[in-house]
Amino acid sequence: MDYTNTEDPSDHSSPSKKMGKFHNVLPLWGNEASMNLNPLILANIQSSSYFKVTLFKLKTYHEVVDEIFYQVKHLEPWEKGSRKTAGQTGMCGGVRGVGAGGIVSSAFCLLYKLYTLKLTRKQVNGLLAHTDSPYIRALGFMYIRYTQPPGDLFDWYEQYLQDEEEIDVKAGGGQVITIGQMLVQWLTKLDWFSTLFPRIPVPIQKQIETKLNEYAQDYGITLQPVRFTGNNSNAGGERYERGGGGDRSRDDYQGRRRDEPQSRERDSYRRKYDDRDRDRESHRNETRTRSRSRDRDKYRDRGEATSSRDRYRERERERSRSSERYRSQKRHRGSERERSDRRYR
Repeated sequence: MDYTNTEDPSDHSSPSKKMGKFHNVLPLWGNEASMNLNPLILANIQSSSYFKVTLFKLKTYHEVVDEIFYQVKHLEPWEKGSRKTAGQTGMCGGVRGVGAGGIVSSAFCLLYKLYTLKLTRKQVNGLLAHTDSPYIRALGFMYIRYTQPPGDLFDWYEQYLQDEEEIDVKAGGGQVITIGQMLVQWLTKLDWFSTLFPRIPVPIQKQIETKLNEYAQDYGITLQPVRFTGNNSNAGGERYERGGGGDRSRDDYQGRRRDEPQSRERDSYRRKYDDRDRDRESHRNETRTRSRSRDRDKYRDRGEATSSRDRYRERERERSRSSERYRSQKRHRGSERERSDRRYR
């Protein structure tokens, strides 16, 4: 493989090399302990045998680039089918612990391995200009997205916004985009296949959007939203592709995007209260049915109790009548005996 950097680091015509005149050390931005990675992804990387055993043996920049060439086939953080997110929400899927994440991808393991090497500016530019694999370039761009100040991102990406090299970013294949589309996506969206890039402050985000509009006007192109296809429709939300002509502007797109969260919120609110009404009606029906059953049982028990009392009273009256007959017969016999005694006297 050819590792020769085809661009001279001292050439300042490239926006990504404006600092090369002063030093080759690349400053890091954000949390230097985690590389600004999602904690769940970072924990899975650090605990994976691939990172601890295989990548531990790689000590040089060129060895890691070789490994990227042979092992990286997509840019998702998780391998296909290893992440179970049914019924879970949020960028971590609502799970806890390392094992809950899934099998972390070789792309993100190698991205973190590059971070442990503390790349120089020349090495990062070497990744961006590499010709052997689009995934080598993509990890270079992703390294910048995670480690460089938000205010510098557009300068790093500007000269590649019309890059036509294609790359399949989805695990298992099926999401082919160009390098330029991917970079515009990373400049405008935080979501990326069930994880999030570091947040860009709102003022800087507005500056980036302004620069994108100016760039589109200067080159006579239009940035239009394009959705991912397939099941991973949330894998980065929407991206942009270049298209000639058309009257739709970025402001129109922003207006539609502002309306979409409100529409989704209304739909969610409606579904929530429809479900609540159904639950209430079902509860009322169940309560009504149980109440009727209790009433029937109560009346049945009351009827049985009434019958038992009536039978008891009837037996008592019969016993009383029998006793009265017995006493009457006894008095009658006593009277006859007295009459007989008088007669014999």
